[in-house]
Amino acid sequence: MSRRTGGLSLWIQMIWFAGLLCLLFAPVLKGMALEWFHDDDMGHGVFVPLVAGWMAWQKRGELARASVKPCWWGLALLAWGFLQLIAGTLGVELFVARTAFIVSVAGLVLTVWGVEVFRILAFPLFLLAFMIRIPAIVYGQVTFPLQLLASQVAETALSVIGIPVYREGNILELPSQRLSVVEACSGIRSLLSLAFLSLVYGFFFDKRLWVRLILFASTVPIAIAANAFRVTITGILGEYKKELAEGFFHAVEGWVIFMVALVLLVALHRCIIAAGRVVHARG
Repeated sequence: MSRRTGGLSLWIQMIWFAGLLCLLFAPVLKGMALEWFHDDDMGHGVFVPLVAGWMAWQKRGELARASVKPCWWGLALLAWGFLQLIAGTLGVELFVARTAFIVSVAGLVLTVWGVEVFRILAFPLFLLAFMIRIPAIVYGQVTFPLQLLASQVAETALSVIGIPVYREGNILELPSQRLSVVEACSGIRSLLSLAFLSLVYGFFFDKRLWVRLILFASTVPIAIAANAFRVTITGILGEYKKELAEGFFHAVEGWVIFMVALVLLVALHRCIIAAGRVVHARG
């Protein structure tokens, strides 16, 4: 039998059950939290649960009107999540144990509140995946090709502007310096953060699914182009003054390039809106 969620009572229930689940997964969540603060690749992770919670709060009107009809199929997801947690803990496989938390959250929502509430919260739940580091084997498979691509683009750009450069793999030999495009400069860090922000931006600024998908897909070429540009700029600055390509200046350069990538993402959205208006006016 279904019933209305009752607004405040729903949030009290959610906080209670979420607290119990977090208590069960405390060691796993602690490990993730430490990673967010000590690993630059996962710096965005600290914002993920906060933003997902804010998105859920934005849907409080829908949740208050939703009917609660517990779905016992959710128990299967809960069982899956707990078994996955045990397997990940015993096998010391962090990715398995961490994704078990999201599976368990989804199972909890389905079991206690049902399909309608799950549908409303589906996107915030999906967003939680960004607080988990991708598996090391996948990270390695993705990172090296990005390193090579950034090196190739930078080699071409530096040659075009007249700076002699010789590339061997991900190493760039310039007249007065030797640049190594290491994993940290592969672009995977900016790609993950930019993909997360594209989903958040689309949620708040455009309700059309196809526009959100375009923005999300665009993060790949934008992040790759921005990172290749960063490597190129590093090469140019290093030829002018070597200190500008190292340490503090190199870190600041990364933040500036990331902000440029964000601006490009917003600019793309504005172009889509403008194109839509033109098509609508002509139609």
